[in-house]
Parts: sequence; structure tokens; C-alpha cells
Amino acid sequence: MSVDGPSSYLLCGTPRTGSTLLCGLLASTGVAGRPESYFREPDEREWAHRFGVPVAADGTVDHRLFARAARAAGSTPNGVFAARVMWGTVHRLVGGPRTRRDLEVLGDTFGPLRVVHLRREDVVAQAVSWARAEQTGYWQDGDRSTAEPHFDLGVIDGLVRTIEEHDAAWRGWFAEQGVAPHRVTYEEVTADPHRAVLGILDHLGIEPPAGWRPAPRQRRQADGTNADWIRRYRDARPL
Repeated sequence: MSVDGPSSYLLCGTPRTGSTLLCGLLASTGVAGRPESYFREPDEREWAHRFGVPVAADGTVDHRLFARAARAAGSTPNGVFAARVMWGTVHRLVGGPRTRRDLEVLGDTFGPLRVVHLRREDVVAQAVSWARAEQTGYWQDGDRSTAEPHFDLGVIDGLVRTIEEHDAAWRGWFAEQGVAPHRVTYEEVTADPHRAVLGILDHLGIEPPAGWRPAPRQRRQADGTNADWIRRYRDARPL
């Protein structure tokens, strides 16, 4: 693997693609930044408190201060910064009318950015996982389930469409920015996390630490309920 120097990068995706698992794996290398959803609007105030960035009485924060603090928190000692972003977050980050490409604007704060695109090949399984998480409030290890899940064909249908729209939007954005992202799938990450992470490090031009091996902190959440919902959805929506 070549070493071209530290790079910042965005981990771009949609919910329920294994992004929390991948973020943990990348952070565990100690050289690939500390990717988190720093710029997810509902969590902004919580992150601001963690960063020590003042929050105004109306709940707003100084976005320049916040972005600088996020860069410091999301960087590993070698200078690599990483953030996880879902569709829509980038435009909120850039904001307002602009005459330059989004990545150029973001580069003013984060330095030159590379892009990793994480998606899930099985969109139905992704939609089922998303629907179940929305119903129960259980998104990742440590969350407490607040309700019993129930199969809802309409909700899953809607999420399938949303995922397809957001995946297409990401592809359009990459083309608009003139960037070729490093592509990785949920299926690749779960089947061989070591290989998936090494592929990303190679894209960034970063050598992995000697002897590094993945130690996933997140356990697989899919179970018999997910499998049953997937079967019922495909029975109702045959190709």
C-alpha cells in the first residue's frame, strides 16, 4: 500500500448499512480518523456540549466553531479526519447559494476530502432493518427497545423507495463533484471486515498499523423477525 500522506474523508451512506460497525472498525485502527455523525441535525446540541461549543438560548451554535471542534474530535494523531454523513447532511453543511463545488467549500474547513460510499446490496433487508429500528428505538448496541415491532408493508415500501432515491442522489452528487468514491457494501463489511477496512485505508493512502485486526464492537442485530418480514415483503411484492 502506498502512503500519500494523511487525508480527510466522508463516509457517505444511508441508514442501516452497517455504518456504525464500519465507523468503529475504522476508528479502531488509530489512523483512519474517528468517523461519527457529528453533523446530524438532531444530535448537534449534544455534540456541541461534548465539544464545549456554546449553545445559544434558541438552540443554535456557531457552525464555524462547531466544525473546527468536530474536526479536532474526528481526527486521529496522524491528521486524518473522518465524518459519517447521510444524504442531505452535506447540503446542510455547505449551506446557501454557492459558486464552487461542495467538496471545495468543505475543504476550507476539513482540508482536501476523499469519499467512501457505503451501501447495502439487499435494499429490502435494509428497509426492514430501518423500519424495525424506527418502531423500537433500538438502533445499535446500548439502545433500549421502547416498543414491540410489527410488520407494516406500507412503511417498508416507503423506506425501500427512500433508500433507492438516496442512493441515486449520492451517485448524482459524486458525478456533480467530479469524484470517484471508494465503494464498499454492508455485505462486504460483515463478511470480511479486515479486507473492507484495508480497502478504505488503501484508498486513503494510509498504511494500516502492524498487526491490526478488527475487533467489532457491534453485534449483528438481524434475527428471525427480520427474516420473516423480508419473506412477507417479497411475497407481497414479487419481482
